[in-house]
Amino acid sequence: MMIVDLRSDTVTKPTAGMLEAMFNAKIGDDVFGEDESVNELEQKAAAMFGMEAGIFCPSGTMTNQIAIKCFTQPLDELIADQTAHIYRYEGGGIAFNSAVSTRLLNGYRGIITPEMIEPEINAENVHYPRTSLVVLENTVNKGGGSCYSLEQIKPVAALCRRKGLKLHLDGARIFNALIHTGDKAIDYGKYFDGISVCLSKGLGAPVGSVFLSDHDTIKYARRVRKVLGGGMRQAGFLAAAGSYALDHHVERLKIDHAHAQILAGELSKCRQVSSVLTPETNLILFDTVEPANAFLQKLAEKGIKANATDTHRIRFVLHLDVHPEQVEYVSGVLKSFS
Repeated sequence: MMIVDLRSDTVTKPTAGMLEAMFNAKIGDDVFGEDESVNELEQKAAAMFGMEAGIFCPSGTMTNQIAIKCFTQPLDELIADQTAHIYRYEGGGIAFNSAVSTRLLNGYRGIITPEMIEPEINAENVHYPRTSLVVLENTVNKGGGSCYSLEQIKPVAALCRRKGLKLHLDGARIFNALIHTGDKAIDYGKYFDGISVCLSKGLGAPVGSVFLSDHDTIKYARRVRKVLGGGMRQAGFLAAAGSYALDHHVERLKIDHAHAQILAGELSKCRQVSSVLTPETNLILFDTVEPANAFLQKLAEKGIKANATDTHRIRFVLHLDVHPEQVEYVSGVLKSFS
């Protein structure tokens, strides 16, 4: 029986080319700034997004939490959508690490607008926390891979500048968004104070994210990373995988998006599926007639792994380890359910 893992794009294994790049990495002690492969990755990612500098970290959660720490002070408040990863899936780190409260908005598929944000910016008043940061997520995980275009980002950035707020991007699947919208990474640096770029999802690296900002912010970020235990010493083996991913795995994301469209089409015809959220990128969210766990059990019996995100909602994630013949197999299984 064929096994197809659609749980997440974090389950990928390094390709042969990536393994070779890792094996040949030039390493040193990154905490001393002496790991050549880490330095190369940080410089490469910063240049790609038009930012001054970067810092390599073990995870996107760490880069996001470092960014929040850099851009806020205790007793501040940040604004984000109510589905935001920084709020739902980072273990309460906003409060624990930064002593910051969160103002949550109800965007469409996780996309928030200046019209939503501006009324939630607190006036200067001793009774209120000081609003200091807005966080966007691209793509939006809980929105089924929904994307901000640069034209949607620009007015949010303009509002933040006018109000004196910092703007951070949780770029968990930023390259999926760029492939979908056709926008250029280099333009993002004009609008964001910080960007978190994840390498271990659609790009297929085994570990790691890079936080990008200006030189002074990254200097402070290194102090915060140290406190959080993120100094990885000879991290060049991992950084080399990230550099390889940036060089070789961005354009191929189009394949994952195409595969998502195929499976979404089959799901929409399946009698056991009540609705499908139209995919923009590599994520598909769909609702089931019976409880999600019962449908997952049927999939598991056919060798298909997936995750429930609610009592009647399931997520499929396409990635570089899901090949055309596996997509065809899953399509056949879904047809058999009808």
